[in-house]
Amino acid sequence: MIDQGTIQQILDSAEIADVVGDFVTLKRRGTSMIGLCPFHNEKTPSFNVSQAKGIYKCFGCGKGGSAVNFIMEHEHLSYADALRWLANKYNIQIREKEESPEDVIERNDRESQLIVSEFAQKFFSNQLWETNSGRLIGLSYLRQRGMRDDIINKFGIGYCPEGKDIMTNAALKEGFKMEYLEKTGLTIKREEWVRDRFAGRMMFPIHGISGRVIGFGGRTLTQDKTIAKYLNSPESDIYHKSRVLYGIFQAKRSIIQEDKCYLVEGYTDVTSLHQSGIENVVASSGTSLTIDQIRMIRRFTNNVTIIYDGDQAGIKASMRGIDMVLEEGINVKVLPLPEGEDPDSFSRSMSSSQLKDYIRENETDFIKFKTKLLLAGVEKDPISRAKLITDIVGSISVIPDEIVRSEYLKECSRLLDVRETVLYNEIRKLKVKSEDEMIKHQERELLKETNIKSQPLSVPIPEINPCENEERELLKLLIKYGLHKIFDVENPETGEVEIVYVADYILSELEADQMESVNPVIKAVFDEYRLHIDDENFDAIKFFVNHADQSISQLVSDIMSEKNKLSQYWRKKGSFIEEEHDILHQLVPKVLQECKLRYISFLISQAEQGIRKASENNDFEAIMEFQKRYQKLKTVEGLLCGHLGQRTITS
Repeated sequence: MIDQGTIQQILDSAEIADVVGDFVTLKRRGTSMIGLCPFHNEKTPSFNVSQAKGIYKCFGCGKGGSAVNFIMEHEHLSYADALRWLANKYNIQIREKEESPEDVIERNDRESQLIVSEFAQKFFSNQLWETNSGRLIGLSYLRQRGMRDDIINKFGIGYCPEGKDIMTNAALKEGFKMEYLEKTGLTIKREEWVRDRFAGRMMFPIHGISGRVIGFGGRTLTQDKTIAKYLNSPESDIYHKSRVLYGIFQAKRSIIQEDKCYLVEGYTDVTSLHQSGIENVVASSGTSLTIDQIRMIRRFTNNVTIIYDGDQAGIKASMRGIDMVLEEGINVKVLPLPEGEDPDSFSRSMSSSQLKDYIRENETDFIKFKTKLLLAGVEKDPISRAKLITDIVGSISVIPDEIVRSEYLKECSRLLDVRETVLYNEIRKLKVKSEDEMIKHQERELLKETNIKSQPLSVPIPEINPCENEERELLKLLIKYGLHKIFDVENPETGEVEIVYVADYILSELEADQMESVNPVIKAVFDEYRLHIDDENFDAIKFFVNHADQSISQLVSDIMSEKNKLSQYWRKKGSFIEEEHDILHQLVPKVLQECKLRYISFLISQAEQGIRKASENNDFEAIMEFQKRYQKLKTVEGLLCGHLGQRTITS
């Protein structure tokens, strides 16, 4: 075990931005650095690194911690192994000390699972080559599929014999414990019986990057449709399906040399392509592609060609995976196969040279593939074409590199015969919406942590409404443009596109943030709008201008006649030349953010008053509480200011 002195040396040497920068592209923003989170799928940066504090924090998925925590999470290492990783990076000599009993147990437990898995692989391989049933059933099956002996040995493919518990008994006889046979999923044990999980199946060992066996995939040889065709090892301490790529150990050197990775779906797709001389290939093992798997590929190359079956299910699978791969900054191509073919059958139908020629001639850029696929049959349907454009632009918008994104937009414009400016506007709308969602999530999470609602500050609320100007501008937008469309949102459950209107957006945002005006007249207008929003033929301007309450009528009349107080921010220096109604998708979220920023500024001033008052009373506990709130509120203020173009509100 690493001694404490060495640990401290490692911690002192590990500079957070340097460590994280090996995996994440960071850009400076104020006193912090920001980038795309490596732990979840996001389009806009919510991953923050503070060099001063020595920590990272993602406001999207919530993960955070020190440099050691980052390496543990990103590389899937234990605490001790993460320290060793950092020691190697900074050329620090490791000094070991005696491990605790708990350390020994944990390390031995994991090692025992790896050892029993390696035994099982050798047992299955021996059964395939050395037993009559293995040769007759297993080896015959592989040779019928044209698999050469060198490929069988390269991937360690074997056979688990038919029978209740042949493999289990062999392992127990060799001295392996039932505990580890169960933990790895090789054996299923119940009170009244024990059996081999993979009995009667062809066995495909799954290797980790280092080459050790961590799990298995078993293919049934029966035609019984009630039996699963493939059966994987269950999740264990050594096997996590979403973090593993079949064939990565055998492919990693070739991936680096070729600077490209072919991504397929199944075990035999990998082995058949290897047999055809294409070794830079991995499989997602029949599972939906995950971010962890994509990031594993990115460690070796930034170029991926997705090869899936030529049927509709295979095409849909490739479409789902494209956006995820693009979002990680990887260049994506797609290789469409003839209908009814999969990489396994297709590669066995031709020579190695023919296959390589086919790949070279037919792999296509994702934008061409997706456009051709989605355009089929909708050329004369304007509504379907509009949906197609939104779909393709949505894929392009997730690309983090601005230059690459721009080139794809040019290609998309040419293929779809749509002006680039139209596509840029769609991208802009998507990015504004995405950034708004990120900001809203971050500031709401931080405001929750400040516990402002449940613990009101013991300072007086000012008689003047701190958000008066912003709330009046929101009311103007609400009354004037309430029924105007602002966004299209895809329902994740139905896949249908739903329209979001200005009124729905403003009212839902205010309600979500629990923001109510301290001006009773402004509050009354918002409340009445909510009551009448679903009324047929509701004309907000006429309703409020002619309202029976003179104060409401006067307020709305004044608001509708006054010049914009906030939207002028987006018209300075010729930044925007569009009419107000043309930029609602920008203007409405911005005004809302201005209102929130003003509200945050008010809360900050309250916290400052609280600190002063607590200091006068020598209440140190209250001082610490107010300071904690103050820091969190300043963080929210910084996020909102950054999103609004580094501006601050002045009185």
